[in-house]
Amino acid sequence: MVWGELDQQVLNTSGNSFKTVGKPFQESEQRVEESKTFEEMCCDCCLLGKAAQTLGQPCDLSLSVSYQCGLVSRACCVDGAPEQEFNGTQGSTQGPNCVHKCESSGTCSCFKGYKLKPDGKSCEDINECLLGGHDCQPGERCINTVGSFRCQREVSCGTGYELTDSNVCKDIDECELGTHNCHTGFECINTRGSFRCKPKTQCGDGYIQDAQGNCIDINECLSMTGPCQPGQICINTVGSFNCQRNSVNCGRGYHLSEDGTRCVDIDECKGPDGACAGHGCINLVGSFRCECRSGYIFNSLTRVCEDINECRHYPGRLCAHKCDNVLGSYKCSCTMGFKLASDGRNCDDVNECESSPCSQECANVYGSYQCYCRRGYQLSDVDGTTCEDIDECALPTGGHICSYRCHNTPGSFHCTCPASGYTLAPNGRSCQDVDECVTGTHTCSETQSCFNIQGGFKCLSFECPDNYRRSGETARVDRSDTIRCVKSCQPNDISCVLDPVHSISHTFISMPTYREFTKPEEIIFLRTMSPAHSSSQLGSSNIVFDILEGNIQSSFDIVKRYEHDMIVGVVRQVKRLIGPQDIVLKLAMNYVTNGVVSHRNIVNVHIFVSEFWF
Repeated sequence: MVWGELDQQVLNTSGNSFKTVGKPFQESEQRVEESKTFEEMCCDCCLLGKAAQTLGQPCDLSLSVSYQCGLVSRACCVDGAPEQEFNGTQGSTQGPNCVHKCESSGTCSCFKGYKLKPDGKSCEDINECLLGGHDCQPGERCINTVGSFRCQREVSCGTGYELTDSNVCKDIDECELGTHNCHTGFECINTRGSFRCKPKTQCGDGYIQDAQGNCIDINECLSMTGPCQPGQICINTVGSFNCQRNSVNCGRGYHLSEDGTRCVDIDECKGPDGACAGHGCINLVGSFRCECRSGYIFNSLTRVCEDINECRHYPGRLCAHKCDNVLGSYKCSCTMGFKLASDGRNCDDVNECESSPCSQECANVYGSYQCYCRRGYQLSDVDGTTCEDIDECALPTGGHICSYRCHNTPGSFHCTCPASGYTLAPNGRSCQDVDECVTGTHTCSETQSCFNIQGGFKCLSFECPDNYRRSGETARVDRSDTIRCVKSCQPNDISCVLDPVHSISHTFISMPTYREFTKPEEIIFLRTMSPAHSSSQLGSSNIVFDILEGNIQSSFDIVKRYEHDMIVGVVRQVKRLIGPQDIVLKLAMNYVTNGVVSHRNIVNVHIFVSEFWF
C-alpha cells in the first residue's frame, strides 16, 4: 500500500512556524514493514496537529503531507490527541488496511469527527452542524469542516471592522492600510470603525476647509440659528456676515406692526360692514371664520354661510323642486326665488325684495331678483348682493376728475385744492385762483403794489432810475400790470439827451406749468405805434425786437408780426417750464432809421411760473 510522502516536522518555536522536510516511504512487500510505517505516520502526523494547536495556528494549516496524514493532523489539532493511541501489532493483518485506527480487537475505528464507512475500513466526515453535535452560541453560525466544525458570527462586523480567526471583530486601520480618501493637505487619523481627515493647515474665522484642503467661506446665515436680531435679515459676506433691517411685506389678512418688524393679524370681525353678513364672526390668524346660524355651514371658498342640504343623496326623488333637510326628516322647498305652494310640492314665485337681500336696491324678477346699486357704487362680484364703493379716483379717467387732488368717499368723491392760493370752484372739481389783492388778504405794505399770481401774490415796488420819471398822473398805480418810466432829462444834460433809451417798462404775467407742451405758446405782445409801411420821405425805418437778458436755456424767442398795418413783437414760450420759478426777460424795441438806432424802449417782463397746471 502506497502512503506517499510523510513530512517530518521540525518545530521552530522562536519564529512560531513549521519547517517540513520530506521523508519518503517506499512500498514494501512485507506487511510488518507497512504496519510499522503506518504506526509511525500516525504518531508523527498527530504531533503536527498538536504543535499547531499549541502555537495557535489554524487546524487546517496547509502542509506538504499526504491526505491521510492531513486528516490525522487536523484531528489531533482539534481534539488535542486521538481518542486512543494506535495499539496494533506488527503481525495484525488488518492494521495496514485501516484508514484511521486499528483496535486491539482487530476492527477499524475513526478519529473524533469521523465515522466508519460501511466497508469497515474507510472513515468519512461527520457533519456536526447538520446533526446538532456542535456547541456554537446564539448569534453564531456552524460551518462544517473535515473532521470538525467551526463557529462563525452571523452578524457582520460592519463597516470599518473585520472578523479575525478567533471570531472577534477587529477595527480596520484605514490609515495604515492606505484605504482612506483623505486628500493632499489632510492627515488621516484612525478612529474606531472609521477614520477622519484632519486638515494640516487651519483656516481663519469665517472659513472652513473643503475636501481639497482649500479654505472656503462659511455661510453663517445658513449654518447658524438666528444670527441676527428679530426684524433683521442676515447677509453673508466673505469670512463674515452682516445684519440688515428687514423690509416686511405683509400678505392678505395682516398688517405691519407699529415697530415695523412683523406682520400682525387683522381682525376682520371688527369691520364696520361685518365680514359674515349677519352671522357670527370668529377672527382667525390671517383670516376669519363665520359662526353660522342653525341650518347653515361655512363655505371656506365663498366665505359665506350656506344652507345644509341633507337631501342631496336623493335628488329629485322626494320633492318636485328640491329637498331641504331638517333634523330627523326632510321637507320640500323651492329653489331660490320661489316658495312652497299649498300642495307642498309646487313652487310659487317669491318676492325676494321683501326680505331685503340686497345691500341697497332690489328688483324682483320671476324666480329671482336683481340687486343694483346707487350712483357711486357697484355690485360685488363675490355675492352679487353687496354694493361696493367705486373708487372714482382710481378709474382710468380719475386723474382728470379733479384739478388738484381727488379723495374717494363712500359712494362718491371730493376734490381738494392746494392749501393756499386756491379755492374750489362751484363745479366742485376745478381749482380757481384766489385774488389776494382783491380780497385784501395780501401782506403788501403801503409802498408796494400787490400783483396777483396763480396760487399767490407778489408785493412789487419799482422806482424809476435817474433821468426817468413814472408815466401817469399819480406816483403809484394799484394793480397795474405795467409800470412805465419815460426819460426826463435835466437842462443841459447832453449825455441824457443822447441816450437812445426813451422808456423803461415793467410788465408782469403769471402762467401755469403746462402738463403737456407740444407747440410754442404766445405769452407777450409788444405793440408799436409805427405803421408797417413808413413814408419814403422819412427814409428807410424799421423796428427790431431783441431779448437782452433772462432767456434761461433758450426757453423763449421773439418774432415780428404785422397786424392791422402795425408792427407787433410776439414773445413765445418754446420750451416747457417747471414751476415754481420767477423769470425776468429784458426785451428791447429798437427803432432803426437808415440803419441807425434812433431810439430804444426797454421792456422788463416779470414772469411768475406756478408749480401747478391750473
